[in-house]
Amino acid sequence: MAITIYNTMKKKKELFTPLQEGKVGMYACGVTVYDLSHIGHARAMVVFDVIQRYLKYRGYDVTYVRNYTDIDDKIINRANEEGVPFNVISERYIEEFDADMESLGVEKPAYTPRATHHIREMTDMIQVLLEKGKAYEVEGDVYFNVRQFSDYGKLSGKDIDGLLSGARVEIDDRKQSPLDFALWKKSKDGEPSWESPWGKGRPGWHIECSAMSCKYLGETFDIHGGGMDLIFPHHENEIAQAECSTGKQFVRYWMHNGFVNIDREKMSKSLKNFLTIREVLKDYHPEVMRLFLLSNHYRSPVDFSRQNLIETRSGMDRFYALLNELEDADRFSGDAGEDEAEKGAREELTAFPDRFKGAMDDDFNTAAAIGILYTLTKTLNRLVDRKKKNLLFNFSRDLALQAQNVFREAGNVLGLFQEAPSEYFEKQKKNSIASSGINEKEIEKLIAERIKARNGKDWKRADEIRNSLAEKGVILKDSPNGTEWSFKNK
Repeated sequence: MAITIYNTMKKKKELFTPLQEGKVGMYACGVTVYDLSHIGHARAMVVFDVIQRYLKYRGYDVTYVRNYTDIDDKIINRANEEGVPFNVISERYIEEFDADMESLGVEKPAYTPRATHHIREMTDMIQVLLEKGKAYEVEGDVYFNVRQFSDYGKLSGKDIDGLLSGARVEIDDRKQSPLDFALWKKSKDGEPSWESPWGKGRPGWHIECSAMSCKYLGETFDIHGGGMDLIFPHHENEIAQAECSTGKQFVRYWMHNGFVNIDREKMSKSLKNFLTIREVLKDYHPEVMRLFLLSNHYRSPVDFSRQNLIETRSGMDRFYALLNELEDADRFSGDAGEDEAEKGAREELTAFPDRFKGAMDDDFNTAAAIGILYTLTKTLNRLVDRKKKNLLFNFSRDLALQAQNVFREAGNVLGLFQEAPSEYFEKQKKNSIASSGINEKEIEKLIAERIKARNGKDWKRADEIRNSLAEKGVILKDSPNGTEWSFKNK
C-alpha cells in the first residue's frame, strides 16, 4: 500500500514519494503568540501531529518543524497595552501554548524555531531577493515585487490582474504595486527592532516561514501544512520568496486543514463564539476533544457544538469502557474459542491493521479509521456482554490481548487511549464535577440523606434529592450493593 496526499498545489490526490527515500521533511505554520490558543489552532496542531505520527508509523524518518511567530503587530499592541516589553508577551504565550499542546497530547516537533531567533536567515534571504531584482527598498522598508514572479498565484489559483481589480490590498504609494508585500519593516519609535543592511527594523510576517523552513529542511522539502486561511496570501508569498531566492521548487506537497465553525457559524471574536482550548478542556477530557477533531476528514470543515462534544464523549466512553473490560486479560479463558462469534472477532482484529492503514494511506482519512475502530468496538462489546451473561462462553485471553494491542497501535497514531481506563474515567468525573457546581462531598452527603429518607419511607424527600442531583447532571443508580452515582454527558 502507498500513501496518497491531496496536494493543494495540484488540486488532486497524488502518490506520496518523498524527496529522499525513507525520510520526510515537514513544516507546519504555528501560532502568533499574543493570546491563548483557540480550538481552530487545536485542529491544525492535532491534524499535523497525527500526520507526522502516521508517517513515522509507516517507517519514515520524519523531521517535523513548527514555528512560533514571536514578533508581530498584535504582540506589540498587547505589550503596549500592558506596559511591558514585547518578549514578555511572547514568552508568556509560548508557555501557555506549550501547556495546551501537552494537554492535547500533541508531540513536540523536532524543531520549534522562533522568528526573533532567525533574523540573520531572513535578512540573508531578503538580500538575495534584492540582488536578483525581485525586491526593492524604499526608505528602510523592503518589498517583494510580485510582478517579478511569473508563477505568483499558482497555489491559490489567483491571478495578479484579478487581485489588482478586486482584492482588498494595503494602500501604500511607495509600493510599485499594491500587491507587493513587506519583507522588512523600518522600525517606528518605541518598537522592537534589529539591525539590517537597510537600517533598524523587523521582518515581515511571510519571510519568517520561508527562511526558517529552508534552514531546517533544505531549500526543497516534502510537506508544508497549515489552515486553509493561510493559502493566500501567506503560503502564496512564502512560495514567491523562497523560489525566487533559491531558484528551486520550494515544497512538493501542500496540505491544508478545514475551518472550525461554532454552532454552524464561523468562529469569530466579534460574534462572541470564540472558544479557547482551555475553556473546552474545563468540561471535556483532552482525548474527547482530540477524537472530535479527528472524526472529520482534515480537509472538511468541522462544526463545534456542545451536542457534538457530548456525542463524541459518549463514543470515547465506549472505547474506554471496552478497554476497561479487556484490561484484566487473565480473567478470560486461556484457550482460543471455537465459537463462530469469537472467530469472527478474531478475523476482524487480524484484518484491522491493513484496514486502518488503508484508511490512513488515503490522504490521512482519520474519520474512516475511527469508523473502523467503532465497528470493532461494537463487535468486541457483544462478546464481552455474552461473557458476562454466560460464564461458559469462551472469550479467550489471547483474543483479549490481541484487542489490546490493536487499540494501543491505533491509539499511538491517533494520540488516543493513552491513559489507563480508570484514570480516564476519573478525569471525566472531575471535569463533570467542576462544571456542575457541586463537589463530591456534597454529592455523597445528599446520597446519605436520601438513603436515610428512603429508610424512613420519606419518599417525597428521597425524590426531591434525586431530582435535585439530576438537575446538576448527577445520575443515581440503586442496587442491592447500595447507591452508585455518575454524571450524564453534558
